[in-house]
Amino acid sequence: MPQFLVAIHHPDGYDGSKESPDMTRDIDALNAEMVAKEVRVFVGGLHPSDEAKGWEMAAEGDVKVFEGPYLRTGEHVGGFWVIEAPSMDDAMEWGRKAAIACRAPVEVRQFH
Repeated sequence: MPQFLVAIHHPDGYDGSKESPDMTRDIDALNAEMVAKEVRVFVGGLHPSDEAKGWEMAAEGDVKVFEGPYLRTGEHVGGFWVIEAPSMDDAMEWGRKAAIACRAPVEVRQFH
């Protein structure tokens, strides 16, 4: 069955510790529904983007470390699900539910 990434986007500086009890309840309910329907493969929340570290190729061909988000967009992926769904339409329905539960923009992309 095809797998999809359902990514939650947060603005830079987002503090997940300030999420309301209602939001936590809604996210827990969504996770329970995904488990019950056997669509959830993996779920994870991420530390703030300013804690990110990575590698990039320098102009001279060396690989160098960078700190902070690689993309400077004002938003970042704050968490995600990997789900299995029969189609993009089905995955989009889970993305819709995620946007409601998380009160945030959601991107849905299929894995190759």
